[in-house]
Amino acid sequence: MNYNHTFSRYVYGRNHAAGREYGMSNGNSDVVVITGATSGIGRATARKFGKDGARVGLLARGEDGLSGAEEDIEDAGGEALTIQTDVTEYEQVEAAADRVEDEFGPIDIWINDAMTTVFAEFLDIEPEEYNRVTEVTYLGTANGSRAALSRMVPRDEGKLVQVGSAMSYRGIPLQSAYSGSKFAIRGMTESLRTELLHNDSDVDISMVQLPGLNTPQFDHCRGHVDEYPQPVPPIYQPEIAADAIHWVSYHRRRELYVGRSSLKTIWGNKIAPWIVDRYLARTGYSGQFSDLDYDPDRPDNLFDPVPGDPGAHGPFDKRAIPTSRQLQLAKHRRELGVIGTLLVALFVRLWVGSEDENDQHDESAGTSE
Repeated sequence: MNYNHTFSRYVYGRNHAAGREYGMSNGNSDVVVITGATSGIGRATARKFGKDGARVGLLARGEDGLSGAEEDIEDAGGEALTIQTDVTEYEQVEAAADRVEDEFGPIDIWINDAMTTVFAEFLDIEPEEYNRVTEVTYLGTANGSRAALSRMVPRDEGKLVQVGSAMSYRGIPLQSAYSGSKFAIRGMTESLRTELLHNDSDVDISMVQLPGLNTPQFDHCRGHVDEYPQPVPPIYQPEIAADAIHWVSYHRRRELYVGRSSLKTIWGNKIAPWIVDRYLARTGYSGQFSDLDYDPDRPDNLFDPVPGDPGAHGPFDKRAIPTSRQLQLAKHRRELGVIGTLLVALFVRLWVGSEDENDQHDESAGTSE
């Protein structure tokens, strides 16, 4: 068996399929929509697609952030269309989708990233605040999914990407509204996936489960706390999330875990959730506070956008990790699996061959005696 030839054919087949899987070329023919596109993950993802030369529809509320994101994409070589949109209003999302298709053509990829949160214990969050987090983070994703699928399903092609979190599997203290929304997104996505499979649709859905990231949400999300909030360490740069979202947009992957911390959190909770409960009760509070100066009366984006261009990065650049070896391995797990299988087969072949040679040697020795 020619192991090198077999592996080369496998890798070529996977890469070739990835380039044509959804009728897209991973280049300037792609029409991409990103909600929550003005800051953090959405902003970094917009830049990533801009480097491809993609045509990107940017949906968000903040005019300043939209202008900054548009400039980023055009500087990178792509085309941008900015549309002020409140994702909690389905009519606005639908109108935005119509405008993107009128100006750019059929939407190939839709990425749901819009979010907000309130850092506080459950009883310290007012009902209207809790409702707003749920409306933006969960129902905004449902609205975006509806707008995307209502166009993709009749064409029988397209990709829907849900930006998730390790907190879609494991709730943490001070984040009940956000964790609940991410759980809801995962449940909805699983239902949508089974419906598409039942209907034999070629439209694909992936969910990306992210770790703590250095995004501006910690600058402008509402908090009923006394200290400056931070992501749960280790903290990663948002470009890692953008890389994962971009990659999964061109590959059929049910879920993609990003960062070792996400892997540990999700699997730890599956195996021993009672241990994780107690661990978070001890460390989950202090782990979400930094030593930065905190103004409890600062403007927040819960109901209205904060003026200014937030950009992609938060205030934790000095601590944030710029790469993820785990993500690179996860992206190539099939190839690595094939390599492992071939190495095992090669080892077995060499071992069996060695045993055969020893048997032949023993037989020859016996004959000569």
